[in-house]
Amino acid sequence: DISNDDDDMHPAAAGMADGVHLLGFSDEILLHILSHVPSTDLILNVRRTCRKLAALCLDKSLIHTVLLQKDYQASEDKVRQLVKEIGREIQQLSMAGCYWLPGSTVEHVARCRSLVKVNLSGCHLTSLRLSKMLSALQHLRSLAIDVSPGFDASQLSSECKATLSRVRELKQTLFTPSYGVVPCCTSLEKLLLYFEILDRTREGAILSGQLMVGQSNVPHYQNLRVFYARLAPGYINQEVVRLYLAVLSDRTPQNLHAFLISVPGSFAESGATKNLLDSMARNVALDALQLPKSWLNGSSLLQHMKFNNPFYFSFSRCTLSGGHLIQQVINGGKDLRSLASLNLSGCVHCLSPDSLLRKAEDDIDSSILETLVASCCNLRHLNLSAAHHHSSEGLGRHLCQLLARLRHLRSLSLPVCSVADSAPRADRAPAQPAMHAVPRGFGKKVRVGVQSCPSPFSGQAGPQPSSVFWSLLKNLPFLEHLELIGSNFSSAMPRNEPAIRNSLPPCSRAQSVGDSEVAAIGQLAFLRHLTLAQLPSVLTGSGLVSIGLQCQQLRSLSLANLGMMGKVVYMPALSDMLKHCKRLRDLRLEQPYFSANAQFFQALSQCPSLQRLCLVSRSGTLQPDAVLAFMARCLHVVMCHLFTGESLATCKSLQQSLLRSFQAERPALNVVIFPLLHEGLTDVIRDVPLVHLDEITLFKSRVAEEPPNLWW
Repeated sequence: DISNDDDDMHPAAAGMADGVHLLGFSDEILLHILSHVPSTDLILNVRRTCRKLAALCLDKSLIHTVLLQKDYQASEDKVRQLVKEIGREIQQLSMAGCYWLPGSTVEHVARCRSLVKVNLSGCHLTSLRLSKMLSALQHLRSLAIDVSPGFDASQLSSECKATLSRVRELKQTLFTPSYGVVPCCTSLEKLLLYFEILDRTREGAILSGQLMVGQSNVPHYQNLRVFYARLAPGYINQEVVRLYLAVLSDRTPQNLHAFLISVPGSFAESGATKNLLDSMARNVALDALQLPKSWLNGSSLLQHMKFNNPFYFSFSRCTLSGGHLIQQVINGGKDLRSLASLNLSGCVHCLSPDSLLRKAEDDIDSSILETLVASCCNLRHLNLSAAHHHSSEGLGRHLCQLLARLRHLRSLSLPVCSVADSAPRADRAPAQPAMHAVPRGFGKKVRVGVQSCPSPFSGQAGPQPSSVFWSLLKNLPFLEHLELIGSNFSSAMPRNEPAIRNSLPPCSRAQSVGDSEVAAIGQLAFLRHLTLAQLPSVLTGSGLVSIGLQCQQLRSLSLANLGMMGKVVYMPALSDMLKHCKRLRDLRLEQPYFSANAQFFQALSQCPSLQRLCLVSRSGTLQPDAVLAFMARCLHVVMCHLFTGESLATCKSLQQSLLRSFQAERPALNVVIFPLLHEGLTDVIRDVPLVHLDEITLFKSRVAEEPPNLWW
């Protein structure tokens, strides 16, 4: 407790006179503490507690940069009051994903006349409001906006266009075929484009890139250093991005350093794109590269590209063989210590010398991985998911043993089969559950008490599991993001398509990865993000309890298809795990036949920091009363997405009850409850705010998905 006056302490604070009072810390320490307080609380609440904090809360280090994204308690009134009180001091403002704020509130940003950077992605803005706002921001150099249906560049004023002409960094999310504000930005150095255009309107009309004919189509790329485009599924997004690329193919910017295009599925190479790639090979040296798989497959392009201290490569889903990887990218073992992030997701042949003769179940060539590890010794982010990377029995040549040398890794994504000790044999006993979370049988509570196996950080002697996966994690103690995803896993809820009813069986090697391997993850004391998908040999889920007990920094958890399909045997262990997840904010659970009952929601209610919940369960059930009670107890939950086997009437009734009960006190509340296999699912999904859809509702591998620090 803090008094309203330095000389007149609150009784609770006075009682601390003999100890250390908060205000007794140095200003530097207090400023560090205050930097973790949301800006709205800082200015509207903490600043009013006492004179000392009133002064500190207005320190330039705290108010020059204001971050409102994921401040779900930032209501219209709070944001307006915040801008009124410190707007003139703000130089960097992020309102990314503030979908609940109306345009009339967002336009108050115009009062922040000193703004240099502003992120308005996910905010509702018309062309006229955008024009009015940008006209007042003469110092602006970095801008992020959405371009929604109805956008009209002709409504932008001359003052707005003058501001845009000085913008050097632009992030533009397109929900309609348009050039947006790109033609007005004549000084662009960094251009990030996110294509989220749907092929059809709500009324069923087919969209076309021809809608852009007649719009200004002369983007100014001459100063461009970074070009990034990420496409959602759909032909319309490919059609529109080609129009953006057409100018680049005529004249490649001399200062281009990063060229990245992320496309799901196939994206055919055209004459214009071939000219662009040839020009890039001749004229520029890149430090970041990502291309559609069809542009690289069977091409000698990489052999001719020049790189200058590269920090990011993504060859996701390319048929790149290990031989090509070593010869064309690593250049036979060339020093690539500058490389920080590498995405080889879906590159099924990248660790074998020849892609033509290899079968999915064949063992990898460990010498290729050894060369990769030695050359890229400073890797911080590595994605090897969506492939079968099987290791042979050779001593010290297992994939896990080689990756253990990458001591700088902070995020890692692996296929489940790659962490199996070796090929399963008939004489090999199944993996035993973790020692410190002994299963008590199906349907009975897993008892958690004093650990019988000491933490690897305790320094005490004791029995240590000897699996290669356990050893890998022991050598990567600072890992923050880990994904273990089955090679054949596909989510039941893909983007812009009906729900998938059938899935491929897991890899046979994955059968030897079970509870003890999951328990090994408990070694990661700094783990913040964890994904486990398609682990068929999880018997009781006892390893989950180890994670809950020991990974106290865990912020997001995604579990999918654990154990045998058709049976949810890990429910008691999951309930025990959740009791310990005090900092968990996001939970995504995908499991057929899952019963979202009172026991589950009671356990989930013990996660006091939980903000977002997504449940995807084919033939699953839920108890409406349990959901309502959970939402009443967990006051910070603002996203509740439940896709189960319940009837449409049940889902609609529960959704309306939740909105009616909690919308007023939670301005950012987003509730979607819908039958997973209903034909109208795609229309429901299109209304989900992109920040939720992209980060939690849709399943995907997120390690090395984008270059580090792509946007501030």
